[in-house]
Amino acid sequence: MTTPSNPLHGWQVDRSEIRTTGHDLLRPECILAEPDGTLWTADARGGVMRIAANGEQTLIAQQLGGAAPLSNDAEQLVMGKTLPNGLAFDRDGNIVIANFGTDAIELMTRDGASRTLHDRIDGAPLGKANFVLTDSKDRIWFTVTTRQVPWTRSINEKTADGYVGLIDENGIRIVADGFVGTNEIRLDANEEWLYVVETNARRISRLRVADDGSLSQREIYGPHDLGGFPDGFAFDAHGNLWITLILNERLIALTPEGEVLTLLDDGNPEAIARYEGHYANGTTTPELMGACRGKLAPMMASITFGGPDLRTVYLGSLAGATLATFRSPVAGLPLAHWTRRS
Repeated sequence: MTTPSNPLHGWQVDRSEIRTTGHDLLRPECILAEPDGTLWTADARGGVMRIAANGEQTLIAQQLGGAAPLSNDAEQLVMGKTLPNGLAFDRDGNIVIANFGTDAIELMTRDGASRTLHDRIDGAPLGKANFVLTDSKDRIWFTVTTRQVPWTRSINEKTADGYVGLIDENGIRIVADGFVGTNEIRLDANEEWLYVVETNARRISRLRVADDGSLSQREIYGPHDLGGFPDGFAFDAHGNLWITLILNERLIALTPEGEVLTLLDDGNPEAIARYEGHYANGTTTPELMGACRGKLAPMMASITFGGPDLRTVYLGSLAGATLATFRSPVAGLPLAHWTRRS
């Protein structure tokens, strides 16, 4: 049987064809796409921004304990209190939130009513909640980057205290730990393997998923060093893993054969060289990070496939006010909610 040729071989993003979606966004770190063209982005005002297919935007702020919804006014920003980071849909279309500000996993309806699902695990604080993912069994997978306080210590100390947790009918539990800067997670097409970004180890790991959600056979997937700091990732239908390298400001793809392909490079070589020198010595600062940001998706943090054919790519970022978007030669792998609500 002949293996189909990889559609990414010989292909790169044409910068002249990059467009933008959305406006006045604030820290659109994670993006969810729906089959009808609606986008949902995390928003540092304490909720999500809904971007309709026609471009109309609505800020849906978290309403905790019946509090009045927030306005767009800068004075009412609640960064440091609630800071939605990772997003996922549950079966009913509610939004599961990994809240980087409250250190909790939360659930928000589409009109903003929010409640905490979990902020503790095994009797201790959850830690710095980063990302959430739902699967076909309606389970919630989540990551905690670190339990260090402040969490930024984990960058310079390269602390291996990140973990992956699972919420199911049996409650909440840790299913794998010892990760170095746990970030996004994804399941493959058959939900047989869970892939884990270890940002501060500059690598992707994966673990085999058992029916009960337990994980085993942990291994590094692809190179032991990706040549940058992975943050977000997504599979395409061919099995390529598209990965954003934050600070390096690059979009790469890791093929099923282990090749690393550069698809887009918006980096500042001098700034990243300075940062990596300090990173090696454990002396990084926010100023060094900020100097690395590119122009297309500043502090490129995530990637999402959308559009009716799942071939429209959206890039999320920590410092952008819009979403960079372009067309892909191959469709993305649909997430669990795509088939649920299509």
